[in-house]
Amino acid sequence: MPGVPKDPELADLFFKDDPEDVFCDLHEIGHGSFGAVYFARNSYSNEVVAIKKMSYNGKQTTEKWQDIIKEVKFLGQLRHPNTIEYKGCYLKDNTAWLVMEYCLGSASDLLEVHKKPLQEMEIAAITHGALLGLAYLHSHNMIHRDVKAGNILLTELGQVKLADFGSASIASPANSFVGTPYWMAPEVILAMDEGQYEGKVDIWSLGITCIELAERKPPLFNMNAMSALYHIAQNDSPTLQSNEWSDLFRSFVDYCLLKIPQERPSSGELLRHDFVRRERSPRILIDLIQRTKDAVRELDNLQYRKMKKILYQEKHNGPMGESQEEEEDSEAASCKMNSLGSNHSIPSTSVSTGSQSSSVNSMQEMLDDGCSDMTMMHPQDYGSTLESSPHTKKDHHYNWDDGIHRDHRPGLRPSSSDRSSQAQNYKNQGRFATIKSASLVTKQIHEHEQESELREQMSGYKRMRRQHQKQLIALENKLKAEMDEHRLKLQKEVETQANNAYIELEKLAKRHAVHTDKEMKTLLTDEKKFQQQIAAQQKKELTTFLDNQKKQYKLCKEKIKEEMNEDHSTPKKEKQERLSKHKENMQHSQAEEEAHLLTQQRVYFDRNCRAFKRKVMIKRHDLEQEQIREELNKKKTQKEMEHAMLIRHDESMQELEHRQLKTLQKLRMDLIRQQHQTELENQIEYNNRRERELHRKHVLELRQQPKNLKALELQIKKQFQDTCKVQTKQYKALRHHQMEVTPKAEHKTVLKALKDEQTRKLAILAEQYEQSINEMMASQALRLDEAQEAECQALRQQLQQEMELLNAYQSKIKMQTEAQHERELQKLEQKVSLRRAHLEQKIEEELVSLQKERTDRIKHLLERQERETDSFDMESLRLGFGNLGTLDLPKDDYR
Repeated sequence: MPGVPKDPELADLFFKDDPEDVFCDLHEIGHGSFGAVYFARNSYSNEVVAIKKMSYNGKQTTEKWQDIIKEVKFLGQLRHPNTIEYKGCYLKDNTAWLVMEYCLGSASDLLEVHKKPLQEMEIAAITHGALLGLAYLHSHNMIHRDVKAGNILLTELGQVKLADFGSASIASPANSFVGTPYWMAPEVILAMDEGQYEGKVDIWSLGITCIELAERKPPLFNMNAMSALYHIAQNDSPTLQSNEWSDLFRSFVDYCLLKIPQERPSSGELLRHDFVRRERSPRILIDLIQRTKDAVRELDNLQYRKMKKILYQEKHNGPMGESQEEEEDSEAASCKMNSLGSNHSIPSTSVSTGSQSSSVNSMQEMLDDGCSDMTMMHPQDYGSTLESSPHTKKDHHYNWDDGIHRDHRPGLRPSSSDRSSQAQNYKNQGRFATIKSASLVTKQIHEHEQESELREQMSGYKRMRRQHQKQLIALENKLKAEMDEHRLKLQKEVETQANNAYIELEKLAKRHAVHTDKEMKTLLTDEKKFQQQIAAQQKKELTTFLDNQKKQYKLCKEKIKEEMNEDHSTPKKEKQERLSKHKENMQHSQAEEEAHLLTQQRVYFDRNCRAFKRKVMIKRHDLEQEQIREELNKKKTQKEMEHAMLIRHDESMQELEHRQLKTLQKLRMDLIRQQHQTELENQIEYNNRRERELHRKHVLELRQQPKNLKALELQIKKQFQDTCKVQTKQYKALRHHQMEVTPKAEHKTVLKALKDEQTRKLAILAEQYEQSINEMMASQALRLDEAQEAECQALRQQLQQEMELLNAYQSKIKMQTEAQHERELQKLEQKVSLRRAHLEQKIEEELVSLQKERTDRIKHLLERQERETDSFDMESLRLGFGNLGTLDLPKDDYR
């Protein structure tokens, strides 16, 4: 169970002091389901404040604690002249003490005191102040969510303050079911079914508040609160009923109550409306407050005089009789102003998160300051007691400085006179002022106690809706986490596939590089072998050639010698010279032949080496083409695998989305069925309660019937007595006359006849009296039965209409939900179809891109290879070689 918060962040929200030491003169001025509101005074600074006590033990402890934390955080952020000033919060015995500035009362109190609508200019002034506060909240993305007259406070200087932020949302948009039913906007009622809402729900509530101030109660107030919700959700917006209001006021209200939120104006736009901008007296609210104080003083004076007379008569004459009470009541009623007629107050049916009450539950609901005549009465006229309520008694917070004795009887609630006396004590101190009479506080506290069953029903319905919202949010978060996990899994799979593809391409590139190096080395080795082969062959050819030259030289030499030997005529010297010349010629000729051979060998060697290089280049080109095609084919295969995986992922995502949507819609339908069942049970319970109340009323009427009939019987009896008196007079007159005109001898006979006639007539009168009594009894019973039957019939008709309204509302919600589900399914189908189309388009674009890359790379490779070949051939031509492409190398020279 939460106590003093251990979390440092939460602990900073609360003061550490004991509130019972800080505040004194606590005086209960209102009560609600959250707890009580007190007038109090700061013992140190003497400042007057309002304290809202909220307990967080018992049922829904955690929920109450969270609501307190939320309200404290919200109040701590407010800094605006048209919002209630927050002064801090204390914790004591599982109770939070929210301390705020003290206000005189609420706009609802004005209606309760005057018993008539406010003037249009007064409504405009109050509305303008409330709008300024709402504009501030909305500009900071906050939503009040419980705007009504009971939550609009007034200060002594006529300032308008928004209060009771227990229902407020610190973020916009929101989707919780909170607020007070009669003031609730349609989108709040349908929040769980149709999504979220924003600050414009406060604009709707402000429009309803305007009608409340103009007609003393909000629309549909004669209807069950639950039925009012169904009515608001599906029927047209309400309007001002009377024709006395101006067109500006009417247009302002209609503007606020536009059913579609997107068409409804913002608070900033409404501040520019002529209804709140037109000129009015700056003292209009101050004058209204003063009139209200005067009216409250008059009311409390009446109560005081009545109580004083009762106590005086009890002291001297004992309790008053019925006739005296009736006379006193009529006298008191005649003293009241015409504007102070009787009317019921707004019931506490708020279903806000942290504060679930009407105007009773706001700290603005203060007791009256009492009347000046109260000073004439000594406290002991009331028994010398100041009695605390069960709530205040438990806290022992009274610290009266006026010396009045405090009654310690447990569980005794103060009477109206006690409250008035207490109010006067504060007034004498110059501290306590209010626009709420003591009787109004007592009445509202009594109503709060009496309406606990209805309030509990609404609270249970609110908790159910909140729980449903939490279930939906929890499921949505779970599905979102599941979808995120699924997406992450698919993304990892895509990344893994991409990494694997990259690794495979890297491996292929390395394999190609190794293979290319190996082939180049092999070709280089082959080139060297080829060159060595040609060189060896040419060396062999040169050796053979030189050997042949030597042989030929030797043969020629021997031949010349033989010819010279045969020629004996030629001198030896000449022969010797000729021989030398022949030798020289032969050597020169052989040298030329050797040089020519060497030249031919060199050309042959260079040409064949060049041709071999060209073949190597062509071989390298073929290898490059083979490798690039292998790489591109690999990329295509990988891309096809990637595309197949993406299609599989898309199908998996589609299956998951459909399954999640089906799960979400199933939960939503289950919750709606549960909600509708609860609404139906609540309506049946409400119907039974209304019928029981009417039955109790009729039983009470039947019990009171003899008392009413006794008065009628006395009236008939008096008429009968009067008739008997008349008959007696007539009898005496007739007897006197007969005695005068009748002889004395016949007097006895005449008297006997007259006596018999009188007896007969009196018997007839008695019979008529009895018959009149019986007819009266039967007539009264018949009229009572007819009235009761008519009342029962009217109630049954009303309850039947409310049940039909509930059925229509539930049917509409069901149809809207089914339509929403159909829209969600269509939206998902469109999303899936669009995503698949984008995926297919992406696949097609990637395939086209891959094909283009393939074409471009092969084209660029072939063009580069062609340029290399042409460049090589041009260089070969420059070197004097012909077309080397057609040169056939020896089979053994090139593999």
